[in-house]
Amino acid sequence: MDVPSEAAPARPLDIAADLLALLHDTTTEPRPDPQLDALALAVSADLPVLLWGEPGIGKTAALTQLAEALGLPLTTVIASVHEPADFSGLPVVGDDPAVQGVPLAPPDWAVRLVRAGRGLLFLDELSTAPPAVQAALLRLVLERRVGALRLPSAVRIVAAANPRSSAADGWELSSPLANRFVHLQWTFDHEVVVRGLGGTWPRATLPRLDPGRLHEAVTFARRAVCGLLAARPGLVHQLPKNEANRGGPWPSPRSWEMALRLIAFAGAAGTSREVLSMLVRGTVGDGPGLELLAALDRMDLPDPEVLLADPAAVVLPERGDLRRTVLDGVVEAVRRRPERSRWNAAWTLLALALETGAPDLVVVPAATLAALRRDDWQVPEAIERLAGVVSLSQRADRAGARTAAGAGTGR
Repeated sequence: MDVPSEAAPARPLDIAADLLALLHDTTTEPRPDPQLDALALAVSADLPVLLWGEPGIGKTAALTQLAEALGLPLTTVIASVHEPADFSGLPVVGDDPAVQGVPLAPPDWAVRLVRAGRGLLFLDELSTAPPAVQAALLRLVLERRVGALRLPSAVRIVAAANPRSSAADGWELSSPLANRFVHLQWTFDHEVVVRGLGGTWPRATLPRLDPGRLHEAVTFARRAVCGLLAARPGLVHQLPKNEANRGGPWPSPRSWEMALRLIAFAGAAGTSREVLSMLVRGTVGDGPGLELLAALDRMDLPDPEVLLADPAAVVLPERGDLRRTVLDGVVEAVRRRPERSRWNAAWTLLALALETGAPDLVVVPAATLAALRRDDWQVPEAIERLAGVVSLSQRADRAGARTAAGAGTGR
């Protein structure tokens, strides 16, 4: 009779592997995350993205999770440990170089991406790459070429960098390379980190584009960018004078084209304003980006002529600055074509604004509209509801002026 042998004791490293597997066993959940949404939309728009953030903040982990969520193989290349030839191609001498030339062979990671036909190329530690390597990356980032090889269109490029103050032997990013990226400032959210360490991280998903809004989104984006640049030609190209600022987002024809593409994708996906703001400012810079966002707000405002034609059906914007812009536009439309019916309709709109918003927003438009009255125009009933507000505001202004004058004379 055979005696069963005792089970072999588990080896210490096998037990350690089991424990590590439990620690790596995490899940994801749908959770609003503007940073992740901005990254996913830029990746969907096939634009290179550069994540800026302090070491250890989770840039690499975010890229790993994004690749898994999108089902894309992740290829990580540490830019600073490569030579320029690793990106421009390694020269290989053939049988007859005088006739055939010297071809530039691509590195193995580029060949793997071509064989896969898709993937997420992660260029890590970009700010520690010396200038010669950054120059070699220009064609890869813009044209997706590595030597004689062209990467498939389904390959997306994302890079990460640390600020020079916290990068090991860091370099400033060259302006030609910086102008090829959408720059996103990567920070951590306390609640996301705590919940993630507990085993649940936000889920990265590509934006859902509405097929019925594609043409409208493209038209809107082109109107917005072209309208702003037509009015502000100085914004077309502004190379920063400061070397450090040249390594970030700045306006050029290339970056404006990127901003236009992002606005179109955001419009087709119904993206939030917060995400769109991050993307636009990360493409053309804070100043031009904020001007573009303001132009987008104005494009969404109703036509003053439409409001004057049917003031009873108007729904005014909730935001105070946009509401004031609408009211000023209505008064300006009456000033350009003063007619009694239009003047009365404008008073109806001001009365509606008084009932549904802050009273101080109607003071200046009401005073301007009152000055447009012709002698034979009767005072409408709506003006009586506004008279008290305008009078009270004017008394407050006069009181403030007297107080300021008294302070100036030492009384």
